[in-house]
Amino acid sequence: MTKWAMTADLGRCVGCQTCTTACRHANNTPPGVQYRKVLDMEVGEFPDVRRVFVPVGCMHCDEPPCRDVCPTTATTKRADGMVMIDYDICIGCGYCILACPYQARYKVTKPTFAFKGEATANEAQRFDERLLGVAQKCTFCVDRVDYGLANGLTPGVDPEATPACVNACLAKALTFGDLDDPNSNVRKLLDKNKSFRMHEELGTGPNIHYLWETEDK
Repeated sequence: MTKWAMTADLGRCVGCQTCTTACRHANNTPPGVQYRKVLDMEVGEFPDVRRVFVPVGCMHCDEPPCRDVCPTTATTKRADGMVMIDYDICIGCGYCILACPYQARYKVTKPTFAFKGEATANEAQRFDERLLGVAQKCTFCVDRVDYGLANGLTPGVDPEATPACVNACLAKALTFGDLDDPNSNVRKLLDKNKSFRMHEELGTGPNIHYLWETEDK
């Protein structure tokens, strides 16, 4: 089987938010919608305090609560682990937005643009009316992944088949790959380093894994 997952090395992330910008460009999201956010956190106790940057977004959970509350089955989970939304049958009820413990879903009811409310040429060209009035979120850049697989490329290795945020990460903090493949990049990182998952106690089975105290530090 294939199970797509992402790792985020918190020892490498510098909080530059290049991943956020790359995601917004790739998905043409409006102001206020960030599929890939970076939290700025302070950990420890005085005087041993440090700043940690934590990339977050849709966790593509093993047991996604957003799917379970959807009244129209618009939210589904693919065999490869990706959680998807069918915009044609989503009614915009917002149940999934409330159910998501990661605050990873958004709903936009009217067109909004970055500069003085007017669409740039790029925004106008890529505007997708299907995303109005429905739930939307990170898809792990499923279009890139599927294109890569169809053309003999390896997601997480070949840039054309890899999520935009991973490609853009200046510090190489983000990694994407097949969790079920013992030779994949994410599997090797998780096997040799300490890691945790956000709100794992909820039983959602999130598939963004955070590396902590990695061997190369």
